[in-house]
Amino acid sequence: MSSNSTEFIETLAAEIGAVVYLDVAKWHLYLNDAKLHQPLAEQLYRLLEDNNLTENAVQQVLQSFGIKSWGRPREIPLADLIPLQCQLDLMDLLEKQQQEL
Repeated sequence: MSSNSTEFIETLAAEIGAVVYLDVAKWHLYLNDAKLHQPLAEQLYRLLEDNNLTENAVQQVLQSFGIKSWGRPREIPLADLIPLQCQLDLMDLLEKQQQEL
């Protein structure tokens, strides 16, 4: 990974972490506080790099990104924990970043 892509991912991660949050029992936990912003940015960067940014592709990433469910063996897809408005904000953010790439 080049230093340019590393820098881009770090910027993307910071923006994702500040905008997107998990909603659990009306409790908002921003992805930067949950330490999920960096691994999510790395996965979403691949979509941007491959010029494959679509709502469907982002949903697939969010569905495949599993969150351990508090001591249970099952993982919950990130898509199930992020409110719809945050998902729309994430898409807007990614579209803006796609233009800068």
